[in-house]
Amino acid sequence: MIYLDNAATTRPCAAAVAAISDALTEHWANPSALYRQGVEAARLLRRCRADVAAALGAEGPDRVIFTSGGTESDNWAIFGAAERLGKRGKHIITTAVEHHAVLHPMQKLAERGFALTYLQPDALGRVSVEQLQAALRPDTILVSVMMVNNESGAVMPIEKMARLTHRLCPDALFHTDAVQGFFKLPFSARTLGADLISISGHKIHASKGVGALYIKKSLPALIHGGGQEHGLRSGTENLPGIAGLAAACAAQLPTRMQTIARQNALKARLQDGLRTMPFVTLLGAQDAPHVVNLAVAGLRSQGLINALQDRDICVSAGSACSKGHRSHVLEAMGVDPALIDGSIRISLSGETTEAEVDALLNALPQAVDALRPSRGKHAAQ
Repeated sequence: MIYLDNAATTRPCAAAVAAISDALTEHWANPSALYRQGVEAARLLRRCRADVAAALGAEGPDRVIFTSGGTESDNWAIFGAAERLGKRGKHIITTAVEHHAVLHPMQKLAERGFALTYLQPDALGRVSVEQLQAALRPDTILVSVMMVNNESGAVMPIEKMARLTHRLCPDALFHTDAVQGFFKLPFSARTLGADLISISGHKIHASKGVGALYIKKSLPALIHGGGQEHGLRSGTENLPGIAGLAAACAAQLPTRMQTIARQNALKARLQDGLRTMPFVTLLGAQDAPHVVNLAVAGLRSQGLINALQDRDICVSAGSACSKGHRSHVLEAMGVDPALIDGSIRISLSGETTEAEVDALLNALPQAVDALRPSRGKHAAQ
């Protein structure tokens, strides 16, 4: 199988699998327990927090709070900011191309009386600093802009946006969903300027069910109970998942820049090959090193996915979290509905090879021909 849906999830790396197994079999005690096994589990938890903080470039381990994943981190950042600052103002800014883990909480806040401004993307899926500047108001309390769009591959100018927000609205919080940016772009929480940063384990070769929220400024507690996670997220810690996340970070951090460069080269190889195919339309900015979106007019996404799957290649139709719905991202970009309905997303990882990219380039014309039998090989000419 050739797996090219890494923006949806990634294969757990060997280091993560080993760390998860060790936590399940050797460090399974409750980290809050006071006997030796519990103390050892707590020690492992501290090491894991330090490893994830180092990968994020955080000022210290205490800035990292473990969660169940990107969706929880996004929800906590948004609802927490609204709870903390809601008495100061009711205006929130986000973009029309955010993941639903951001858009749906925003809708809930709108129902509670908050005023929402949605920045609209250009035709490539990018949102500008100038748009944000025009939208900021004295009563703005939160700005939430994703680092990398999971469908268009557009990279947003987060550092400049955070700096602008803090200059014009000093009391406001800036949140970025970095689920598609962590280990895809070189950034450091110390210099990025965001107050809140969401990440997810299963997007970086760790397991599902674990993520983290970087918190620079305090938020209200998410879950009340035993006081775990510095009293902010009570409940016995998911130490196996956390250990896997930390191990994935530690394993990839030394070669992160080389991996990013290699993915960019593979993306360029893929894009060059696709541009030779007249039936292909490339969609979106594709700034990030791992996301390529394309469409074949007259064909449906599911048909293309099935035809490629018959050739042992796995791709997706946009976000895996929006199954069965037309892409709100591509709609916001103004893409022709006929192209949206025939769009597929190819997403790479550090494990992707040149041979796999070439196999896709060979298989795609065959898949299109198979779906257009009346035109035969003309589809691929």
